[in-house]
Amino acid sequence: MKRTGAGILTIAVVVGLVVGFLLDTGLTAMGRPTFAPAASLPTVLVLLGAVVVVLAIPIFRATRGRSPRRIDPFRAVRIAMLARASSILGAAAAGFAGGLLAFLVSRPVVPSVGSMGSIIATLVCAVVLVVAGLVAEQLCTLRKDDDDDAPGNTPAGPVGV
Repeated sequence: MKRTGAGILTIAVVVGLVVGFLLDTGLTAMGRPTFAPAASLPTVLVLLGAVVVVLAIPIFRATRGRSPRRIDPFRAVRIAMLARASSILGAAAAGFAGGLLAFLVSRPVVPSVGSMGSIIATLVCAVVLVVAGLVAEQLCTLRKDDDDDAPGNTPAGPVGV
């Protein structure tokens, strides 16, 4: 499994940014109030990040020989994929909140403190989720063996040739 790269996270941020900005633009064009994330969203994002890291710690301990328990490899892969999904979700949420914030600050009317606070909190907590997902993904990786790249480990070819 390849690690989450900066490219996919950048794409998620840009897509979220465009969607957030266009959503508020469309709502304003229809005469409706702008979108403000629920006050519980930042809390949920941080809790998700904490859960992902907590789930990855036993895998880290088992792969480094610090735990006598053996970890199921399928469980490790599932947690690594959850960590990857969390980092991508966090990047998209950060972009979405950034788009909402960009729309609000580009208006000639000063936005209310409540909507700005909720958007900024969502942006910060989404970045925390990205970092937590990347850390958990790092915790789920195996160390590279020294003998993987040794020249003598390649098969010699068919027997009898």
